[in-house]
Amino acid sequence: MGDWRFHLTAATVLIPALAFPAYYQQQRLFSGQAGLGARDAGMVEVGPYLLRLAEFDVTPPLDSGVAGVHKAFTLALCEGCDDQIRAVYARFGKPRSLRAAGTIFSGPPARKFADVILPARLTERDDLWITVEDWDGEVHMAGVPVAQASPVTASWIEKRASR
Repeated sequence: MGDWRFHLTAATVLIPALAFPAYYQQQRLFSGQAGLGARDAGMVEVGPYLLRLAEFDVTPPLDSGVAGVHKAFTLALCEGCDDQIRAVYARFGKPRSLRAAGTIFSGPPARKFADVILPARLTERDDLWITVEDWDGEVHMAGVPVAQASPVTASWIEKRASR
C-alpha cells in the first residue's frame, strides 16, 4: 500500500532534477550569460555603424494565431556608437519609410531584443532589413539574407511554400 508513495516521492524529486539543465540553459540565454543569442548571425554594416546580429533561439518561427508568426533576434551596438544611435528597427522585406521600419530593438546597447513579425508572403529570397536612425535624423538601412539571419527560418519558409 505504501509502495506507491515512495515512487511518487521519487518522481517529485527526479523529474525537476532532470529538467534543470534545460532550465538553466534557458536562464543563461535570457540573462545574456550564454552570449548574444543561440546562434550568431554575424556583423551587419548599417551605414557607418557595425552591429552584431544573433538569432535568439534556434527554433522555427512561432505562430501566435491572430498576432501572426514571429521570430526573436538580438543585436549588439558597436563600441562607442550607443550615444549616436537613436533607434534600431528590424523587419522582413524592405521598409518603405521610417514609419514602416518594423519592430524596434529594445534593451541595453550590448543586448537589444526584437520580436520580428514574418509577413505571409515572405520568401527565402527576401532579406531581414535593419534600419538605424541616429540622433542627427539620418536613416541607414541594410539587408541581411534570411538564410544568414536565421537558417531555421529559411527552411521553415521552404517547407511552408511546398505545402
